[in-house]
Amino acid sequence: MSAEERLAERRERLIAAAYTLYSDPGFPETTIEKLCAAARISNRAFYECFSGRNELLQAVHDRCVQETLQSVSKSIDQAPGTLLSRVEAGIAGYITFVTEDRRRARIMHLEVRRAGDYLTRSRQQAVAAFSQMIEANVVDLPEGVKANQHLLALGMIGVLQELLIEWVLADDPPDVDQLIDTAVHIFYRSFMT
Repeated sequence: MSAEERLAERRERLIAAAYTLYSDPGFPETTIEKLCAAARISNRAFYECFSGRNELLQAVHDRCVQETLQSVSKSIDQAPGTLLSRVEAGIAGYITFVTEDRRRARIMHLEVRRAGDYLTRSRQQAVAAFSQMIEANVVDLPEGVKANQHLLALGMIGVLQELLIEWVLADDPPDVDQLIDTAVHIFYRSFMT
């Protein structure tokens, strides 16, 4: 393997280790030593790949966001052409994909907040990407809806985030279908009436 290939392979091992450890026991509890042990690399090799735990969390979060955007886009593209069908497909696609792996849900909706201000920009970029996706699929608000489309999209993102935080933290998490039905109902009431 070339030096670049070895570096890329170590980065991937660290990302895989962080994906598991940052979700359990969580970001604050995961030390660089724990990450290195799980990835089977030295501390020195860690710093050849990342400047610290925050940068590694950003890489994991950014990957989760990109994979989720791709999955949701595919769900919307495969939906029938009606607005409600696209909305339902997008919401179901988002919630289903994120909850398929509890680690993904926890990193995207809980641990990224626990990292503090360092990941604010990464979170803002993710919100902007999902907001643009919503706005692109809800091109015209029904007559009589006076709210700002962008603000409604941000509100919908907030709804999804809080529903998924509840799902991650609850001792008895709500059924995924309940999350989807609730989000679709809120979206419909916000955008369609």
